[in-house]
Amino acid sequence: MARILIIDDDPHIRELVRHFLSRAGFEVGEAADGPAALRLLESTRVDCAILDVMMPKMDGWELCRILKEHYEFPVLMLTAKGETAQKVKGLNIGADDYMAKPFDTEELLARVRALLRRWRVEESRKVRVGSLTLDRQSRDLLADGERMSIPLKEFDLLLQLASRPGTTLTREQIIENVWGMDFDGTERTVDVHVNRLRERFPDGRYGFRIMTVRGLGYRLEAVS
Repeated sequence: MARILIIDDDPHIRELVRHFLSRAGFEVGEAADGPAALRLLESTRVDCAILDVMMPKMDGWELCRILKEHYEFPVLMLTAKGETAQKVKGLNIGADDYMAKPFDTEELLARVRALLRRWRVEESRKVRVGSLTLDRQSRDLLADGERMSIPLKEFDLLLQLASRPGTTLTREQIIENVWGMDFDGTERTVDVHVNRLRERFPDGRYGFRIMTVRGLGYRLEAVS
């Protein structure tokens, strides 16, 4: 069951949204301001946040930026301001959707469901290992949250190893999956690319290492 966090300093708004989301089968958590939300997130899993913009202590813009920097769930922003500039600002800092108050509760529910569906699809495309995130479709690579550019074949090789951590992949398997059946090079090509990955991602620095399995191939292992 998905858990939704409502962050709004207006208790009536929180009660209204909680009522409709609970009736729809969601678990619901509440916070009256940004610091309270961040404290709750230290011990509570959240699948989506509904976030008001105008709040005391920390406004919604700053909280959204923090959430997007440190957590991985969609954020829907609520505000009494319906101007295009406000919407653009929210989307530019990472908000996944935006609704102006007063809002229709059925539309809010529909948007939350759509966000969760879209997020699950996007998450299924991603492979995480240590502090790296690899996107199968876009071929994007994030290292400690920062985008990193590496050659496509190195990305595909790293993706193959990261998709099956702890499993030894033979050089033949790697060649077939990364270079294709028609590849006319040698297994030495795999060794060269693995060495390049090791140079980019030294043992343990990003939470994993690439191990050589003598006479077989390579295995990626997570390290603490």
